[in-house]
Amino acid sequence: MFGTDTLRTFAFGIVAACLAAMPAAAAIEEIRLPPSRQHGLDMIVVDEDALPAEPELATTPADAQVETFGAAAVDPAAPVHRLYGDLRHQLDRYRERWGGLPQLRIGGEGAAIGAGASDPRLGVLRQRLGLARQGSFDKALRARLVEFQKAHGLAPDGRAGAETIAALNLGAAHYERLIQLNMERARRLPAADSGKYLLVDAGAARLWMYEDGKPVDSMKVVVGAPATETPMLAAMIRYLSVNPYWNVPPELVQSLIARRVLEQGLGYLSERRYQVFDGWGEDAALVDPATVDWAAVASGEKELRVRQLPGGGNSMGGVKFMMPNHYGIYLHDTPNKTLFGEAERWVSNGCVRVEDARRLANWLHGELPAAASPDVEERVDLARPVPVYITYFTVEADAKTLAFRKDRYERDAAVLARFPADDRRMVDPDEQFRQAMTLGG
Repeated sequence: MFGTDTLRTFAFGIVAACLAAMPAAAAIEEIRLPPSRQHGLDMIVVDEDALPAEPELATTPADAQVETFGAAAVDPAAPVHRLYGDLRHQLDRYRERWGGLPQLRIGGEGAAIGAGASDPRLGVLRQRLGLARQGSFDKALRARLVEFQKAHGLAPDGRAGAETIAALNLGAAHYERLIQLNMERARRLPAADSGKYLLVDAGAARLWMYEDGKPVDSMKVVVGAPATETPMLAAMIRYLSVNPYWNVPPELVQSLIARRVLEQGLGYLSERRYQVFDGWGEDAALVDPATVDWAAVASGEKELRVRQLPGGGNSMGGVKFMMPNHYGIYLHDTPNKTLFGEAERWVSNGCVRVEDARRLANWLHGELPAAASPDVEERVDLARPVPVYITYFTVEADAKTLAFRKDRYERDAAVLARFPADDRRMVDPDEQFRQAMTLGG
């Protein structure tokens, strides 16, 4: 576990390194994501006012801190986030339910094992799930499969297909380590008495509004696609940008806008209220789109700043929730509400689109302010800035349930590789039999 001083040094070191490599003008909107896979455990602290206190670590001498995870807090009475307590409780329950079963590897290949199957793997499957080896694919086996599938984030079809067998073959120790990893992510969050803050879980594509350690409201969000991950950040929402412009990321200007202009003509820009500028600075001048070599923009030879005016189909919707940072990450409204009805909400360029911007603005500011002009962006400062913690959980837990999620950003393996593995191994019963026959011969 890293100590508080270590986390501060690590986090601000990353920020400093990234800033040194970036042009100052990029802070307006260009998105350059930090290497999330290299630090899928800790949040990057981009605003020191948002740094959560870690009393159970701060009291530990630096030379006594060990790089490990999953252990109880140094001081059991120290305040921790409620998610940490839920995960700790569910880790114990997981060990009771799944850790004591025979850790047998199911070998061989074949079609999914289901009702009526006479598969040579059936006996090992039954034994792996705690049933007698001898027997058919009966109701008891199907019930155990459904229970395992629900607990491990699999489709509960009651059949042992390739995905289910692969999960069974990972073994209980693997899943215990995943719970422990997520416990450590939870330990980085504010303790129970930390007032008002926002929690965004990119692993669930959802946000929660917390007051005095308890969630008081929640809504769906759309977060970064696997190619443009939403990073783990600790920041402060300091103001609302009402009637916002949208500064289009350069990669989208190249891959989308330039190509559409070449296909549809300059009317594509005027119909969607796009403007073209000669730079990213505040004094950048407007450029006549007719003078632009759009083929060079589409090929990547030339880079342009393109901005969409407020209103209508502006991709930012009616408001942005600004947490100043040099990664161009913020929360914002969106005119496309259909995505919130979808299960797959990992499609953005890294920013966080919120389901109900007005409700969030009411919670942050008491209202969603109206701009003086429909065509001009307006800044509205919050009376009291609110911390926002963007984290990433691949295990969901509460006081009663536990569920594993898909690791959409593939961060878990890189983190687990940095820590010692459990000594327990899966046993291959067929290999044991072959070895016994060899010794007997």
